Amino acid sequence: MSNEITSVTPSGYGAQSSSQTKAVDPKIWKTASDFEAMTIGEMLQPMFDTIDTSKGFFGGGVGESSFRPMLTTEMSKQIEKNGGLGLAPAVYHQMLEMQEKGSKK
Repeated sequence: MSNEITSVTPSGYGAQSSSQTKAVDPKIWKTASDFEAMTIGEMLQPMFDTIDTSKGFFGGGVGESSFRPMLTTEMSKQIEKNGGLGLAPAVYHQMLEMQEKGSKK
């Protein structure tokens, strides 16, 4: 991860310009990215809940139902790492704004 952020993201899927570049707070960025991954996971979960693999040749069973949440979590993390839905930058900027307002009081 880069130590600079543009008006879009620090991960490089936004255009960088030297006049818009700021330092990134890695803890806040990780929290925003984790939030986006969790949101994506919540969107993916119903998709897996509607699939009945119990009658399939390789599907079903206790093992599948136990590991499905982990699969969904890892898929959502990968989607977020590859650009996601674009929520992380908005959440990041909102968290910074909230932090600045809190420190001014």
